[in-house]
Amino acid sequence: MTIKQYDYVIVGAGLFGATFAYLAAKQGKKCMVIDRRSQLGGNLYCESIEGINVHKYGAHIFHTSSKRVWDFVNSLVEFNRFTNAPVAYYKGKLYNLPFNMNTFYQVWGVTTPEEAQKKLEKQREEAVARMKADGVDEPRNLEEQALALIGKDIYEKLIKGYTEKQWGRKCTELPAFIIKRLPVRLVYDNNYFNDKYQGIPIGGYNKLIDTLLEGVETITDTDFFECQHFYDAEEGNHNLQIKDFKVQSKKLVFTGKIDEYFGYSLGKLDYRTVRFEQEILDTANYQGNAVFNYTEAEVPYTRIIEHKHFETFGQEVYANPKTVVSYEYSMEWQEGMEPYYPVNDEKNNELAKQYRALAATEPAVIFGGRLAEYKYYDMAPIVERVMRYFFKYNCFNLDNYDVST
Repeated sequence: MTIKQYDYVIVGAGLFGATFAYLAAKQGKKCMVIDRRSQLGGNLYCESIEGINVHKYGAHIFHTSSKRVWDFVNSLVEFNRFTNAPVAYYKGKLYNLPFNMNTFYQVWGVTTPEEAQKKLEKQREEAVARMKADGVDEPRNLEEQALALIGKDIYEKLIKGYTEKQWGRKCTELPAFIIKRLPVRLVYDNNYFNDKYQGIPIGGYNKLIDTLLEGVETITDTDFFECQHFYDAEEGNHNLQIKDFKVQSKKLVFTGKIDEYFGYSLGKLDYRTVRFEQEILDTANYQGNAVFNYTEAEVPYTRIIEHKHFETFGQEVYANPKTVVSYEYSMEWQEGMEPYYPVNDEKNNELAKQYRALAATEPAVIFGGRLAEYKYYDMAPIVERVMRYFFKYNCFNLDNYDVST
């Protein structure tokens, strides 16, 4: 039987795995990337429908304050100038996000930062007074935390219902530490991110992934856990039986669920997932914005995404007479579903800590990404972590891509 030799076998063709393969290949290392899905790109994968790049697994906007990270991804594919400015819909009215002077005008009719600050301080003081009346000095749950940070009006309109749909439980049942702070901007600025740079690859994220994996051997429809795998400590090799051939590699890069890798030996971690319902509409412009958040609890979905607005702007929108929208539903993860997010509570954080300690002892395995580290990451920190790995081990010249900023 054929035995193929590699420096790295990478489990998962998402952003972490693809970036790792790219930088390793630049160093002359031989890589194989396997993925259980039928396509590459992980949750970044875009599907072309009616000439529109549809973010199949939810909206993804690349944003960073590191010029070097931004230069790195733009050296692979050109990014557009998309600015994330979501709109919140609550009981027939629209509100700008994040919380800024536009929001405060829409909620209270105030027009100056001083007026908005007074409203915020008054409602914060009322929330703290209610807690003290109950004999407590610190928020006991997410609701009390949010009320102390932002006040009753904005909490009830824009946070409460949306958060409860996201987490599948009442805000009074969620721990306070989930919301450590709520950004408040006393300026008229609807840009959701504070980062210097943001955008989306022109032509969609598939172009970014294809460039990262160019020249790298990839195998789809291959589940790592259905492959025979063992580590030969004497030879210093990982051995995998993949379909009709064997693979040996010096190191394994794993981006899947960390608890699954260890056979759930310490117990199962919890995840959140999302479900999408997609529609093709015979209109050029359905909602006029890429993302609408539906913040009232009675509306079952959390967001409507209109994908064409990620890559077409102004009158360009009307060049295509059709549009594609996705209704996003947040759900508790169950077996067979795609895990999207770790659950940031005390029980899961403690269990994840134990799994990470176990991972640190695993020979010649690199655990990376949201699922393998059980941490929430945006895209830019994922790229930065991979770059730092190669910098740390002197495997790649990062002179042109210093990520210290």
